[in-house]
Parts: sequence; structure tokens; C-alpha cells
Amino acid sequence: MFHLLDIIGTMAFAMSGALTAMHKKLDPFGVFIIAFVTAVGGGTLRDVLIGRTPVGWMQDLQYVYVITLGFGLAILFRKKFDKLRTSLFLFDTIGLGVFTLIGLEKGISIGLHPVICIALGTMTACFGGVIRDILCNEIPTIFRREIYATICILGGIVFFILKKLNLENDILYLATSVVIISVRLMAVKFKWYLPAFDHK
Repeated sequence: MFHLLDIIGTMAFAMSGALTAMHKKLDPFGVFIIAFVTAVGGGTLRDVLIGRTPVGWMQDLQYVYVITLGFGLAILFRKKFDKLRTSLFLFDTIGLGVFTLIGLEKGISIGLHPVICIALGTMTACFGGVIRDILCNEIPTIFRREIYATICILGGIVFFILKKLNLENDILYLATSVVIISVRLMAVKFKWYLPAFDHK
């Protein structure tokens, strides 16, 4: 289940990056680069911080293949994604749920405190999107009023609460991902936002 979620998250973020780049009318090489950094950016930063080098995607070409496939599918079916922003949102949300979980598990595997594990999970999920948005000349989603990183933190808290109940790992992974994805979908549907500071 964990490996499957990792592949799904990588594919989802690669497609999210590719769709964003196509929306900005980049050339095919530019689209591929944005897809790649969106998919591996957060995980690369996480691995560097915890001293896991070479980073994950450099040790397993499967990630490169999955990103390339996601890029290809986004290019091939770009006309099917007629509601580009809806498609981008869905892929980004799936990646958010899955990559938070991966970051949590990486932290747990080296014995880090739960608070640090949640920070790693949030970083893994969000920073690929931050790099994507900066390269595409957008204000990163994590810095806007939209609830984004907060959902990852919530998911991390839920993860550790459920872990205390000694659930099977597959159920634990699935439940955490579903919580993150569901909360973000509801946040957008019901227009839940964090308050913005007034500079005046």
C-alpha cells in the first residue's frame, strides 16, 4: 500500500506540474522540467535535511519513469482536461494527501519526534508545489489564504492519533490520505480560508 501510494502521489504531482506549465504556455521541455520538480521537489528537500543522500529518485529510476509517464499523459490528454483548473486541483490534492504520509513515514523510520515528522510530511507535500509556482511566476499556494499546509499538519495529527490505536498500516495510510484529501475538497467547496493580515 505504501509503495502504491508513493507511485500515485508522484504521478499526480507530475501531472499537476505539467498542467500548470501548459497553462503558462511553456514548451515541451519546460513542461517536463516543471512536472519533474513538482513531483520530486518536496521529497528532495526532505531527504537532504535528514541526510538521506543520494536522494530517493536518484537511487530508483522508477520515479523518473513514473514522472515521464505522467508528463506524457498530461500532454496526450490535455484537451480532455477542458476544465484545466479543476484537473490541476484534483491531481494536486491527491499528491498532497499521499506525500504528507510519505514524509511522516520517513521521519518515523529514523526515529524523529512526531512534531518533526509532521513538519517533514508537510514539507514533502508542499514544497514541490512551491517550486512549481515560483518557476511559473505564481504566488505559491502555501502562502495564499487557501487552506493547504494546514491540512497536511491536520493529517499528521490524525495519523499519530490513529497510530496509537494500533491499526494495520494499510488502514492507517489509507485513512490519513482520505482525511487530507477530503478536508481539502471540503475547504474548497465550502470556501474555508485562513484570515489574511491587513497591513493597515
